[in-house]
Amino acid sequence: MNESPPTVYIARHGETAWSLSGQHTGLTDLPLTENGVRNARRLGNVLRWRLFAKVFTSPLQRARRTCELAGFGAEAEVDRDLLEWNYGEYEGLGTAEIRAKRPDWQLFRDGCPGGESPDEVGTRADRVLNRVRAVEGDVLIFSSGHFLRVLAARWLGLEPRAGKYFLLDTASLSALGYEHDLTQPAIKFWNDLHHLMHH
Repeated sequence: MNESPPTVYIARHGETAWSLSGQHTGLTDLPLTENGVRNARRLGNVLRWRLFAKVFTSPLQRARRTCELAGFGAEAEVDRDLLEWNYGEYEGLGTAEIRAKRPDWQLFRDGCPGGESPDEVGTRADRVLNRVRAVEGDVLIFSSGHFLRVLAARWLGLEPRAGKYFLLDTASLSALGYEHDLTQPAIKFWNDLHHLMHH
């Protein structure tokens, strides 16, 4: 068997009003903007020719709608572990507003009061990765930025807080894979936006 090991493609949802304004959007179920809808369709243009054994999406409409517009609505399974970080008391606030109260605050180190800690998000990410690794073939995931950054860190065997190093734009595509074999997880590409630049 010299088949290449599977790849996990991860798509961040398209733009919302709060992703544009820089407000922390956890469980608030915002719709996509018009631009978000357009970019979700463009994401579909690069994904359509690939074959996926499984497709998973967060239940939040910004991810689910991105999934549908990209052409995977019919086959996607909703996975609650793909929800965005629960920001608790920091929901809807921008980083500057949070730091006005707590100057040294860092999401990936401190988490959110009344919401999730980095380790709690990491535990969800590990559950997702266990499900993904059980699939034979490539997998596609639609979720939200901060969660996917923790997912990438955990894929590599790093602490959840290492998610701070992986910037992720809306409607971006990234791929987690392996070098040589399953003992060597690696990032194949990250935060690719080429599909958004054709017009």
